[in-house]
Amino acid sequence: MTGRILIVDDVATNRIVMKVKLAAARYDVVLAASGEEAIEIALAGGIDIIIMDMMMPGMSGAETCRRLRETPAIATIPVILVTASDDVESRMDGLSAGADDFLSKPVDELALLARVRSLLRTRGEEQEFHARGGDMLEMARAAMPGLCEAGRQTGYDATPATSTGRIALIGGPGATWLPVQRDRLRPMFREAVKIMGRDVALAVSEDRAPDLFLVDADLAARNDGLRLMSELRSRPATRHAAFIVLLPKGDSERAATALDLGAADVSYHPFSADEIAMRIRTQLARKRRADRMRDTLESGLKMAMFDSLTGLHNRHYGLHQLDLVATRCRVQGIRAGLILMDIDHFKRVNDTYGHAAGDAALARVGQALKLGLRSEDVVARIGGEEFLAVLPDTDLPNVRLVAERLRSEIENMVIPLPDGTELRVTISLGAGLLQPADVAATDALTRVDRALYAAKDGGRNRIHLIET
Repeated sequence: MTGRILIVDDVATNRIVMKVKLAAARYDVVLAASGEEAIEIALAGGIDIIIMDMMMPGMSGAETCRRLRETPAIATIPVILVTASDDVESRMDGLSAGADDFLSKPVDELALLARVRSLLRTRGEEQEFHARGGDMLEMARAAMPGLCEAGRQTGYDATPATSTGRIALIGGPGATWLPVQRDRLRPMFREAVKIMGRDVALAVSEDRAPDLFLVDADLAARNDGLRLMSELRSRPATRHAAFIVLLPKGDSERAATALDLGAADVSYHPFSADEIAMRIRTQLARKRRADRMRDTLESGLKMAMFDSLTGLHNRHYGLHQLDLVATRCRVQGIRAGLILMDIDHFKRVNDTYGHAAGDAALARVGQALKLGLRSEDVVARIGGEEFLAVLPDTDLPNVRLVAERLRSEIENMVIPLPDGTELRVTISLGAGLLQPADVAATDALTRVDRALYAAKDGGRNRIHLIET
């Protein structure tokens, strides 16, 4: 089974007909006869999509959808509302309640299955995010503002007050709806609503890329809009944008094609500005959730590679890079520099000034080391007050020069403390080369570790260089 779908309808015959259609497509189907029962089943977990009749006794489909959206545990389950009425007021009621789509009876099976596939893809991304520890990463992000932006909204949110995002309208030659809908939509959104040509859309930069494209399926020729959407979804600047494709009324076959090609939603000419605005808000809210999930996972990757205090790479990443450079040295017969550094008398700093001062010293030293090296060099904090620098493609005289520059920079650095006093620290350094003959990176690391101890034994604030 590829998805678990909850069908909600007070008429048993309708439930059975819908179940037959979905079960034939190999979906796992669960049935409910009321909105109250639907919420209870959803709260039990495991539901991927809800397909619900709009008109039910007691709690209507729209009201049930509102209740779902107000309940954090089930707020992001996609909802498709089904109704015998095709009037704008009914669609607006359903969409404003938070429904993802609105289908009219008799339900077109092709359109239904395409919409289910599209929503399952989105649902799958959210489930994968949670399965990969996204919730824990979000909490970690809030605690580590230096690595990520905290305070983003995490729940379902498609209200007019939060309708932010750049919107591009793309139509074919002579599309009279473009200026009319642009002018109607502009007051409803905080950011720009622009008419955009095909060539401009393809050339747009990432910092100016629209968050959502409203595009005709047919531009200069039939299906030009679908081809344009595919192009835009393949380009870095616009691959994460949302797309709503506009089709002639009743064109369910191409609606299915558009959804399978990656459209977030489809709508039909003629459309009202209020309805399309509601669909845009829904897709912008979904895009914000998707952006948040990507940002959170990216932050998790950073947290796995970086030391939060100094902003340098951490031990795991530093030693991994050392292994990669050592392999290059063996395979290509080249050399690389290796510098191991330790802050002198660091325990005395903590004991005298406190751990906050010690943290400030670590952070400033880390910053100075990073600024003192090339962009291709790797510098990592590999222990409490110990740092490692790997310098690819260099020779021993340059290693000596770099080590001395780092030592001098730290010696002359002044670290201001909150109480107005100033702290100074020094470092000892062991330095040498990765050799083509090294069987493993640990061979070179052992050599420079011994050199570091020699520098400390020699009086600290000095370099011990291994000449061979």
